[in-house]
Amino acid sequence: MTTLRVLVVEDSLTVRRRLCEVLATDAGIEVVGEAEDGKRAIELCQALRPDIVTMDMMLPLMTGLAATEYIMAHCPTPILVVSSSTNRGELFKTYDALAAGAVDVLEKPGGDEPEGRWEEHFIATVKLVARIRVITHLRGRLGAFAQPLAMNPSSAAAAMPAGQPCQLIAIGASTGGPAAIVEVLRGLSPQVKVPVLLVLHINEPFGGAFAEWLDAQTPRRVAFARDGESVAALAGRVVLAPPGSHLVLRRGRTQLTRDPERHSCRPSVDTLFESVALDCGGVAAGCLLTGMGRDGAAGLLALRRAGGLTIAQDEATSVVYGMPREAALLGAAARILPLGEIGPALSALATSDREAQP
Repeated sequence: MTTLRVLVVEDSLTVRRRLCEVLATDAGIEVVGEAEDGKRAIELCQALRPDIVTMDMMLPLMTGLAATEYIMAHCPTPILVVSSSTNRGELFKTYDALAAGAVDVLEKPGGDEPEGRWEEHFIATVKLVARIRVITHLRGRLGAFAQPLAMNPSSAAAAMPAGQPCQLIAIGASTGGPAAIVEVLRGLSPQVKVPVLLVLHINEPFGGAFAEWLDAQTPRRVAFARDGESVAALAGRVVLAPPGSHLVLRRGRTQLTRDPERHSCRPSVDTLFESVALDCGGVAAGCLLTGMGRDGAAGLLALRRAGGLTIAQDEATSVVYGMPREAALLGAAARILPLGEIGPALSALATSDREAQP
């Protein structure tokens, strides 16, 4: 059996020792190094080449965010953020780390969990994250706000089926989603004035400030969805399903529900896509981005069958080719595109009469 090699990065000696002790209880895991600051984390990651790094965000000398950006740009390694930071500024750093290539985030133990529950979840998450094939993220080399290269919008429109411009865009994402969502929204033309409904899987308690963070990353206004909003009033804006609630569209208005989880998810991408298919499928576009599992695939198929325009992210640019792969296997995606081409393609669909395109 291959041993999983872990680098633990944590400035608190007490917490670091506990993390190492928990990992040591699993015979298939070996802690190969410990770092108390971001600079040392980079040095050990380059020297030891671990299978996974557990990374705290608030570190001396160099923050966990800066270390994550460097590691993902120069020696890509699966990173699990392990943090207890829940205030606005520290949450923003966590989102920045996820956008820079960290795979997932896990809350530090609070001391009030049932005995053994957190430890079991920690080990399972470490094993899951370590299996993910990470890609080089140039953010650490080019800067946090480097703009992606985009394809010509007219060629994007020509690649899609003919029909009337779409009047609503629905997007779903999971693992690797923060960076992908930012790139898609930045790739939308300023002329796109349709509402964008968005579902992202992100663990509690880390989802509470994501809409505010995303609002600062793109020119579009982003906010959590509210119950009963008319989509006509949301033109040009992005509304995000809040943590713990499904976002659905009914009779042209957003609704938030506490219906049961789907694929262990609430909010669920399938729930959003299926409601859009029923409400305005023929004039909507659906986009399924990187993510683990199968949520969104069946909903994207329902949207395509209702006459909607459907796109899935390709394997090469996905952090995890799980959800988009399921959509491709179902025949749910009319087009499978690299991440950098999705925003311009959606722009063309939302602003052009595609019958007039060459």
